Amino acid sequence: GGRMSTSRHVDTCQSADLGAQYITATPAYARSHHSVYSELLSLGLLQPFDSIIEGLKVSDGSRNYMTPLGTSSLVKHFLSESAGADLFCERHVTSLFCRGASWEVRTSRGDSEQFDAVVLTMPVPQVLQLQGDVDNALSEQQKQQLEQVRYSSRFALGLFFSPEVVFGFSWSARYLADSDIIRYLAADSRKRNADGPGRGPSLVVHTSVSFGLENLEKDKEDVQAIILEELKKVLPGLPQPVSVKCQKWRYSQVLTSVPDCPGHMTILDRPPLVCGGDAFSHSNFDGCVESAQSVVATLKASLKTS
Repeated sequence: GGRMSTSRHVDTCQSADLGAQYITATPAYARSHHSVYSELLSLGLLQPFDSIIEGLKVSDGSRNYMTPLGTSSLVKHFLSESAGADLFCERHVTSLFCRGASWEVRTSRGDSEQFDAVVLTMPVPQVLQLQGDVDNALSEQQKQQLEQVRYSSRFALGLFFSPEVVFGFSWSARYLADSDIIRYLAADSRKRNADGPGRGPSLVVHTSVSFGLENLEKDKEDVQAIILEELKKVLPGLPQPVSVKCQKWRYSQVLTSVPDCPGHMTILDRPPLVCGGDAFSHSNFDGCVESAQSVVATLKASLKTS
């Protein structure tokens, strides 16, 4: 799921999207990905985002959607549709070794497992850091293409408030043009129509790209203090939150993708090793769908002939 991330505050039963905020479907993608949108809308996992977004540049014919259960609900839905796939989280892959007709995948915990095929969708710099046989499997042209990929970096804050707090502004999301630190704000619970009795509101803050880059290597606690001080200026009188979560996105949106946006990159045909993700398309929901469809088509063709 990567940046389709929803953070949950256990004590207050609140949640906040600290990564992707909403989904914008252009007319072209609304047609080409109609089956995906139709499915998610019919299940209520997507709903029209019709509340106020201040400072948004309107694209002709595009439609914005929000996720009532948080953006991570889309990831959970697709995983639930995966016909019995076993999901294991918190596994930090460190190396891949080609073992004849399979790949041995090792993790930072020291365990390993063998697979008939491997699909990598982590940020490209992390692919290039993998130990083992990946580097040898890459051609010089592929290495050059991957090394050209660039990402923006950002920080995000999730602020959770007590139930008696009521925000004094009317917008659900707001883009800022006059702050060097904060680029975007969202009354997250309002955005997702999640306000309710006994549940306080939540607020999301996203920093500017330049601020993220300048402060990338600082401690999150120090960066959080800077962002909160700026937030006081942007929203004077904002009540004190009961809890704050700071998220550092070292790899946020893709600034420079793999040339020609092929959707995927096949590193090795036998055994299959394929890279995918927004670095091979573009950084939004439809770019991820495009890459996923490209990876699946390549993988199916490869497994049929193996």
